[in-house]
Amino acid sequence: MAYHPTSTDEKLRQGCLERHPLAQKYLYERYFGRLLGIAMRYTSDRDESIGVLNQAFLKIFTNLEQYSGVGSFAGWMAKVVLHTAIDHVRSQVTYRRAMDFHTEADGRVVNEGLDQLQAEDLFRLIQQLPPATRTVFSLYVVDGYKHCEIAGMLGIDEGTSKWHLFQARRLLQERLRHFYASAV
Repeated sequence: MAYHPTSTDEKLRQGCLERHPLAQKYLYERYFGRLLGIAMRYTSDRDESIGVLNQAFLKIFTNLEQYSGVGSFAGWMAKVVLHTAIDHVRSQVTYRRAMDFHTEADGRVVNEGLDQLQAEDLFRLIQQLPPATRTVFSLYVVDGYKHCEIAGMLGIDEGTSKWHLFQARRLLQERLRHFYASAV
């Protein structure tokens, strides 16, 4: 069977199930950019993200038979990348045990000048957070998980998850103040 860059996802998935290298290549190329964004939310730099993404694609290619056909194939792959990134963070970071500071009341980021802040600048600020804090922040704010879910995924206490979110917001507020001060 011939595979090309415009083959459907289903055709490429079938080719990958048959371990066809060209199908794997085109699937990888098609989803590289989208899935790299997921990995980058949980890593410090692009090289580390690419390493995580490559690990995820290895899992995707070796476990394709686990895709049940329910939901989108791209969504299934994104979930594999997310779990691979979390596993990577777990292997790299020792989470601090923290007391539950009851940080239910969320701090607010000052909005002035937010229009001047480019998405890339904000992304860079998030990537500068400590790994554990960045991971909790991304899972909570970007991916929409609750603290109890994050605690289960990362093997930490729910209070520790709340503490990391509080720290992320505090650090981002501080860095945003510096960003605005240097922009003036």
